[in-house]
Amino acid sequence: MSNDPARHRSSPSTDDSADESHQELEPLEPDRAVDLYLESRADDASDWTLTSHESRLRPFLEWCDEEGNVRNMNELTGRDLYEYRVWRREGHYSGAEVDRLAVTTLKTALSTLRRFLRFCANVEAVHPDLYMKVPIPTVSDNEEVSDSKIVPERVSPILEYLERYHWASRDHLMMLLMWHTGGRISDLRAIDLDDLDLEGHKPGMSIKNRPETDTRLKNADGGERYNRLSEEVANIIQDYIDGPRVDKLDDYGREPLLTTTEGRTSAGTVRQTSYKVTRPCWIGEDCPHGKDPKTCEWNSYDQASKCPSTRSPHDWRKARVTKYRNDGIQRGVVSDRLDASERVLDKHYDRASEREKADRRWREIQR
Repeated sequence: MSNDPARHRSSPSTDDSADESHQELEPLEPDRAVDLYLESRADDASDWTLTSHESRLRPFLEWCDEEGNVRNMNELTGRDLYEYRVWRREGHYSGAEVDRLAVTTLKTALSTLRRFLRFCANVEAVHPDLYMKVPIPTVSDNEEVSDSKIVPERVSPILEYLERYHWASRDHLMMLLMWHTGGRISDLRAIDLDDLDLEGHKPGMSIKNRPETDTRLKNADGGERYNRLSEEVANIIQDYIDGPRVDKLDDYGREPLLTTTEGRTSAGTVRQTSYKVTRPCWIGEDCPHGKDPKTCEWNSYDQASKCPSTRSPHDWRKARVTKYRNDGIQRGVVSDRLDASERVLDKHYDRASEREKADRRWREIQR
């Protein structure tokens, strides 16, 4: 890989049509291009999507600055894109935590880069067909599906511990709602006090899409739904509201259910809470990694995500789907409650073993 600042960029082209095409481009620095791209997505993407795209494009900016010597997006070529792919795959990015990127991670990173370059073409910063030259790796169906999961049997001890020692705390309610509804982070963050119907014998809550006030659902208006709650869950919600909930409005004057001293709970807080409570040592279980909790570097709020046993909110959603399906709940019912197509449920969320799937089929056959 060349790191010569004087490589092909400064060489004049002998192709008149290429010169003419290059002259039609408007100079644009890479970091400014990324800023414009993120600004363009602000109206149709969630905060988490924007954060993810910014994170995936950060290595590209580092490559442009330190390896590719790209100071103007006009200069970017198909060869550069290939060299960037190799550089990224081999884990050269300063923020990388692995020596070599998993193929699924690389595919996601390059797919975001392709979308970014399509935007750059629209603002006349790169040639119109450059995005098509991004070398995206082929991923098999097995590689595309994440192996990360939390088995349903791990959930009960965590919720029992929260119920016993952290009754109606924000952590307790957050994980309880995640398990009870199978909701995404965006679903939990979107709930306001006015969305709750806790009285009577049929408690429930609405999940609404409000992108103009910073609570966009993943599937926008299509993700809106009303879900029933058990009376037990409704009682815990009420105890949280009457007790430890911080009475705080968000930046738009709304009353969120899940709050911090700053207002509405952030997506990062939801993720960190999941990481914290899924460490076996947190509920008093023996460490499966041979660590002493007193000295373990992962035994802190900021470092909990690095523990191999921790699991993300997305893994709770997978566990919820698996439990529903193991209990015989029909796909269509699970699909409606969790706002996910049946195809996506089967491919990405249902983490049942082959024996569990065989048991399901057997129950259907015996009906």
